[in-house]
This record gives sequence, C-alpha cells and structure tokens, in this order.
Amino acid sequence: MTGSVAPAAPIYGRVALIGLGLIASSMAHAMRAGGLAGEIVGYAKSEESRAVALEIGFIDRAAATAAEAVVGADLVVLAVPVGAMGAIATEIGPHLMSGATVTDVGSVKQAVIDAVAPHIPEGVHFVAGHPIAGTEHSGPRSGFATLFQNRWWLLTPAEGTDPAATARLRHLCESMGAKVDEMDAAHHDLVLAVTSHTPHLIAYTMVGVADDLRRVTDSEVIQYSAAGFRDFTRIAASDPTMWRDVFLTNRDATLDILGRFTEELFALQRAIRLGDGEHLHAYFTRTRAIRRGIIEAGQDTSAPDFGRAQPPSGGR
Repeated sequence: MTGSVAPAAPIYGRVALIGLGLIASSMAHAMRAGGLAGEIVGYAKSEESRAVALEIGFIDRAAATAAEAVVGADLVVLAVPVGAMGAIATEIGPHLMSGATVTDVGSVKQAVIDAVAPHIPEGVHFVAGHPIAGTEHSGPRSGFATLFQNRWWLLTPAEGTDPAATARLRHLCESMGAKVDEMDAAHHDLVLAVTSHTPHLIAYTMVGVADDLRRVTDSEVIQYSAAGFRDFTRIAASDPTMWRDVFLTNRDATLDILGRFTEELFALQRAIRLGDGEHLHAYFTRTRAIRRGIIEAGQDTSAPDFGRAQPPSGGR
C-alpha cells in the first residue's frame, strides 16, 4: 500500500470486526491489502450485511453473534454506533481472550471509555481510538482499502494501559496508511466538537432550513446548489443513528462550541446589518488562513472535488 510497508508477518492473528460499515469494511480491505491480519471475522446485527461482507470477501468468516465473533481474536474492533458500545461490551466481555486488545472507531471517546471499560476483563487491553476518515456512504459495500491514507487516527489509551498493546495497535493503523497521535479522551472530544460535531450539526440545520423555506422549491435547491450548499448536503447525508448518538454522548463539548458559534454568528449578523465591510473583510481574511493551513497539512487539496476520499472505480 502506498505510504505503508507490509510487515513480514501479520500484526494480529485474528481480528474480529463488530459492525461491518464503512470504517470496518475499509479496515478489512486495508488489512487484506497489507497482509496485516491472519484471519478476519465479522459480525453485524443485519444478516444481510454479514452476507454482503462474505460475498465481497473482505471477511473470512461471519459470526451469528458478537460473542461468537470475538472468541480467539487478539484484536476486537467495535465499529457500531456510540450508543450501542456498552451493550456490545457487556455481551463480548466474558468471551474475550486473555492478552487481546479491544479498540473502537467512535468519534466520541470519553463516553465510549465510560461505557466499555467496566466490561473489559483483567488481562485484556482496551485502547480507544478514532480514525478521522470517512465518506457520506455507509454499509459493507462502501469500504475501500485506501480510506485511511494520510488521515489521522487518534488513540486515547487510559492511564495504566499496557504501552505494548498501544504500540501494536499504532503499528496496525500506520500500516493501513494512517498518521497516528495519542490524546486525552476529554481533549479529543473538545477538538472533535470543533472540527466535526458542530459543523455536522450546522450542516443538518442548513439543509433543514432549505427544506422548510417554501419560497424556494425543492427543484431549485437541487438544480442551483452552489458549492457551499452541496457540501452541506454531503455532510448531512451521514448516518443519522451515528450522529444522534454523537450529539447525545458529546453533549457538553458540542453545546460549548455551539454557544461560541452562535456568538460569532451574531457578530457577523450585526456587521452585515450595519454595513461594516471592514469587519467582514478582516474576519473572512483571518478565517481563510485556516483553510490554507488544512491544505498545507495534507488533510485536503485545492482540487475541485476538495480532495474527498473516493473508492476506486467499482469499489462500492
């Protein structure tokens, strides 16, 4: 894989994926491409999803239950909505192999740690994680091996976590093409409230405004969508269950950032009302620098498609 070196031997002998959506299926494709796992076992609540995963071939075996999937696995990946993490952890806890590592891919970390950690038995390592990568697509057909290339994967191991377990998981993430950093869980949730959660809420709101504004017809919204609104609709196309859980579990940080956003919006509203072009120009100049910084950091491009991750042709 570009940007990663395949190890001489698999990093994990058996990986259990609990949930088979975009992130889990992309992990499976990436692990297969790099020879990073000896066997990949998958579980999804939907029998159809399990069948599709087997049909595509990114898992070796489908399990009928989450408990069955984790037996003998030295890495367990929880790739379910944040609100379901606790129930899954309760189910799999007694069946986890000693020495195994459990991780997750949720975009909220403190709530996941609080829900999962009490059910992890002694001798099993829990290293919470969050790959900052995705598209608006979901389901087992949406994954592709290069999703994590040059994207950040944040790990938030709790104090006392075995450093060797964290290092092994870091090695896996890097071998799938990701850049890895470690962060305190509470700080992670604040950062993501700024960079992801609140922007998603604003996108959902703006699309809702367009839907409610009856003076603009649906056909006009679709036909004359400018780039900004198209991006809002792309973001708002994300999985509703996932985002419901994100806002319920990262409530405090999101409300904090949303309050700050409201204050900024009121200031801009006042500048527009007063015709204060100098304020608007200075504000837009300052904030434009953030966009340039994102491009310079390699987290996006200035291309017309904004560098959005796309699967190879026929990858879905």
